[in-house]
Amino acid sequence: MGLEEKLPSGFLLTTVEKAVGWARKNSVWPATFGLACCAIELMATGGPKHDLARFGMERASATPRQADLMIVAGRVSQKMAPVVRRIYDQMAEPKWVIAMGVCASSGGMFNNYAVVQGVDHIVPVDVYLPGCPPRPEMLIDAIVKLHDKIQNMKFGAHRAAQLEELERRALRTLPLIEQGAGK
Repeated sequence: MGLEEKLPSGFLLTTVEKAVGWARKNSVWPATFGLACCAIELMATGGPKHDLARFGMERASATPRQADLMIVAGRVSQKMAPVVRRIYDQMAEPKWVIAMGVCASSGGMFNNYAVVQGVDHIVPVDVYLPGCPPRPEMLIDAIVKLHDKIQNMKFGAHRAAQLEELERRALRTLPLIEQGAGK
């Protein structure tokens, strides 16, 4: 038709990526995974004072098959690591992870054999949220940062390459964790 030459480069695809990014960003369904004291702050974030419904996240899923965001709140023990990975594997694509609190991010003050030194050894993490425990306002800030990341995410091979690298890093240590948990 000749219309392609008259449009600016990438006009149609960029518009589609932005529309899909906007839709994904406003319909994230979290699978809450509260393991320790950070879970209390996570529950407070869902209350009326902080109102996660503003972000399209009022529906917390009890099943991983209906969720696309895992919020790991608290320390992850070696025994719980394979369970966290199994839940992550059952989540719908595309999926994201927030490591909430210093224990989920780096093991925190529990530098021993029983606690995984960062959930990124098990699953790829998109946003790290520091604090012990982090306040609900900090979780909302992390969610806003994740929304920016989701909205600006590329399609196809670019996201696949990024996920492949994160998976490779996480899977390097997962067999060691599973051996320690008795598998």
